[in-house]
Amino acid sequence: MLLKDKKVAIIGAGPVGLTMAKLLQQNGIDVAVYERDKNAQTRISGGTLDLHKGSGQDAMKKAGLLENYFAKAIAMGRIVANEQGEILFSKELSPEEQYDNPEINRNDLRQLLLDSLTPKTVFWNSKFTELEEHNGKWILHFENNVTATADFIIGANGGMSKARKFVTDAEIEHTGTLIIQGEVPQPEISCPEFFQLCDEKILMSANNGDLLVANSKNGDLLTYNVIFKTPQEWSQDNRLNVQDKESIITFLENKFSNWHECYKELFRSTSSFIPGPTRKITLDIPWKTNRPLPITLIGDAAHIMPPFAGQGANTGLKDALILSENLTNGKFETLESAINDYEQQMFIYAKEAQLETSNNEIKMHDPNFSFQRFYQ
Repeated sequence: MLLKDKKVAIIGAGPVGLTMAKLLQQNGIDVAVYERDKNAQTRISGGTLDLHKGSGQDAMKKAGLLENYFAKAIAMGRIVANEQGEILFSKELSPEEQYDNPEINRNDLRQLLLDSLTPKTVFWNSKFTELEEHNGKWILHFENNVTATADFIIGANGGMSKARKFVTDAEIEHTGTLIIQGEVPQPEISCPEFFQLCDEKILMSANNGDLLVANSKNGDLLTYNVIFKTPQEWSQDNRLNVQDKESIITFLENKFSNWHECYKELFRSTSSFIPGPTRKITLDIPWKTNRPLPITLIGDAAHIMPPFAGQGANTGLKDALILSENLTNGKFETLESAINDYEQQMFIYAKEAQLETSNNEIKMHDPNFSFQRFYQ
């Protein structure tokens, strides 16, 4: 076995990192996961994830967790409304579609994966700061002068991963879109008109290049994304302050001033916002071949992309599936050849996912864009 008597360190306990750990661990490999979150109870914000057949669901199946995913996920229809709150299209799921790509809360998915790992696999409160090679081992450095050693590093800690510099010189690029995520507790009380408009489906609305996508069944919250093209004059000086909720509400009410009152009620009912520009990492720059020791990247650390095709997490889970198979199927003579084969496959399907995402982003910014056309 390529990893016999070797220690694998995975940086990042997101869905991709934890799935990678599970796939290795069930093959008897010594693996540790290092995560900056304080503990397993640290809540993850953001919208639900829908795992696709052919990628995310395949990884869950290989990990023996597909039925657990289906048990926690919610199959949801789609509803399209215009800016005046009028329903343009509504789709219920057929029984045959229930398992296509149901939505799962990010915290539920993390707990599902954590429950499948052996105790003490994840080292919490471990914010990764630097990596160095010493005497044939990787030395991982974390805040508070904590270190760990490993033979093989898998970077799964997102788009800003500091492990990337050992693998590629590609840098983060902004794609020209701003997304403001919002969370609404008790939506049936705080914004009842918008909550009813959602009708327990994924709601989508677009007008003149401004978009809103909402899910009223994300755990006990209603979560939504407001999406629009980043203004050319946008800069560090006038970015929205995540700590100043009232200023973000005012910004959204002005931005969507011609939209129906139910949308403004949604903004005013929001308990917290996370604004951020969408980002990508090009895969057109060849990855380094002169790495000092075995190291690779999976998930957003390798190929972060905006969420406009639902491909980010699914592509990352496909990474974990292919890399874990290469490391354990006995087909490769060296660790380096197994890693290289994974990367060559990944470049192909991840580029395709990025292209689909980019094309959707361009379409969404068209003033005449309509979600309704996707379903009719």
